[in-house]
Amino acid sequence: MLAKSSTELVRQKNSGLVLSALRQHGPLAHTELSDFTRLSSATVSVITADLERAQIIEKSEQQATTGRGRPRVLFSPRRDCGYLIVVVISSNAVQYSLVDYSGRLIDRFSEERPRETSGVVSLVAALRDALRRIAARSQLAHDQVLMISISSKGLVDNSEPVLRWSPTFGRDEIDFAAVLSDEWSARIILGNETQLVAAALGRQDENKMGGEFRALAALSLGHSIGLGIVRRDEEGHHQISAPNFGHMMHVPGGALCRCGARGCIEAYAGFYAMLRTAFDVPLDTIPAKFVPIAELDKIAVSARHGGRRNVLAFRQAGLALGNGLSRVLSLHERMPIVITGPGVRYYDLLIGGIEEGLAESHVVRMEGMPELRVAIDEQTLVFEGHLNRALSILDNDIVRKGASVVELRDQAG
Repeated sequence: MLAKSSTELVRQKNSGLVLSALRQHGPLAHTELSDFTRLSSATVSVITADLERAQIIEKSEQQATTGRGRPRVLFSPRRDCGYLIVVVISSNAVQYSLVDYSGRLIDRFSEERPRETSGVVSLVAALRDALRRIAARSQLAHDQVLMISISSKGLVDNSEPVLRWSPTFGRDEIDFAAVLSDEWSARIILGNETQLVAAALGRQDENKMGGEFRALAALSLGHSIGLGIVRRDEEGHHQISAPNFGHMMHVPGGALCRCGARGCIEAYAGFYAMLRTAFDVPLDTIPAKFVPIAELDKIAVSARHGGRRNVLAFRQAGLALGNGLSRVLSLHERMPIVITGPGVRYYDLLIGGIEEGLAESHVVRMEGMPELRVAIDEQTLVFEGHLNRALSILDNDIVRKGASVVELRDQAG
C-alpha cells in the first residue's frame, strides 16, 4: 500500500510538472517537455498519454518550416476540459471574464458596481445574476465551470474566500462560497488585487532574469492604496504577500481614513486624500468612497502649472508613500518597486515626495535608492495574476484527484 501511495505521489508530481511547463511555455513537443521538466523521455510519454486519455491535454501538429519532413506533434491544455470565471471588484465597477482551460479569454463584460446603502446585498445579487449570464452567453452548464476566481482590494482571509474588510464595504464581510455554493459546484477562491499584481510582475521579471530574480514590491495608487510583495525562496518558489500598507500609520492622530482610523498612509495618499488637501478640507471630514478621476485631473493640471496648494497635495501624498515604503524596505530588503494603478497618471507630481520619503530609510542611505518603475496597465496585470493562480490550482486539483473533472476513463483499468 505504501509503495502504491509513493508511486501515485510521484505520478502526481510529474503530471504537475508537465502541466506547469505547458502553462509557462505554451504548446510543447515531447523533447521540449522533457527538457523543461527534466523528466526522462519515457516518463513524459507515460504522463502525456495519461493526460491525453483523461482529456486534459490534446495534440496538434505543426508543419516543418521547410515544408518537408514529419510535422512536429505539440501538446497543450485541452480548451474544453473546463472553464474559469474571473471576477474583479473595483471601486466603481465589477468585471466578469470567462476563460477556457487553455487560458483563452472567451467572453467579458463590466457592470457599474451598486453603491446603495445596502452595498453588500446589492453586490451579491448583481454577482449571482452576472455569473448566470456569462455562462449562459456561451451556453455552458454550471458544472462546466470548474472555478470562480474573485479579487478585491482589502483584507482577504488566508484560507477561505471571505473578504474581511474592504475600502468599499468596510467591516461588512462577504463569504463568497456561502453566497454562491447553492448554484455553483465550482471551487471559489478570493485574492487581494495588489497581491495578484505582484504575482504577475514577479513572474514577468523571473522570465526575464531567470535565477537572478529575488524580490519586488508592487505599489497600487488610486482610490485606495495597496502593496504586494513577491519574494523568491531558496527552492525557487514565489512567496507572495499583501501587507495592509495603505492603513499603516503615517501621522499619529492625523487625517481621518476610510477605515475609521486617523493618520493612515491612505488618508494622505488616496485620491480622496489628495482632493481633501487641495481644497483645504478639514482633516476630520468623512472621506468620500469614490472620487472621479476627472476631479484629480483638474488638480493635476493646476499643479503642473505651479498651483501651490495643488503641488502640496501631490507632494504630501508622495511623501506618505515614500515614508511607508522606507519602512517596508527596512523590514524586508532593498528591492525594485513597481508603481501601478490609476494614480500613475500623476507619477511626475508624486515622485519627488516618494524619493524624499524613501531617502529617510537607513537601508536606502546605505545601499542607494531602489529601482522605481511604472506599470501602466494594472488591469491586465490583475487578470494575468488571476489566470496564473487559478489555472495552477485547477491543474493541481485535477492531478491530486487522479482524474479530470471531465472523466479519467483509464482509472478502472
